[in-house]
Amino acid sequence: MARVTVEDCILKVPNRFELVLLAAKRAREISAGAPLTVARDNDKNPVVSLREISESSIDIPALRENLIRGFQRHVFVEEHDSDFDEDVQDALGAHGIWEDEMRGMLSDGDDDRADDDDGEEDDDCDDETAEKLGGDDSDSFSDVTYSDEVDGDL
Repeated sequence: MARVTVEDCILKVPNRFELVLLAAKRAREISAGAPLTVARDNDKNPVVSLREISESSIDIPALRENLIRGFQRHVFVEEHDSDFDEDVQDALGAHGIWEDEMRGMLSDGDDDRADDDDGEEDDDCDDETAEKLGGDDSDSFSDVTYSDEVDGDL
């Protein structure tokens, strides 16, 4: 039965390699529970899929497109959805926070870490925050020591 079915399928799909890929894809769909378009007649899924292709009871271009999508690793967007972009922009700028912050960064021209008028460089945190953290303002890590056990393991 399969030999006759393959010979009938070659008339519909001339490339044998493509025929194998399409029949395998359809057989997997049938295994996953897709409805049959021909009678099973006690045949296995690959033979049923070949019979469907030979009788053109399934949409071969749609099956081919599904097969190609299954092999793609990158999804290409065909249309640009401008409504979605507007919704995202509305969400980001809903309270004006994003826009105000960006305007402030662009209009100031001076960096928060730059030197002030008094000639001192800004610290990452103020004195009160440093006291809460239990440290001083220095960025030095000279007081960090390693135990002998750790050095011995290295």
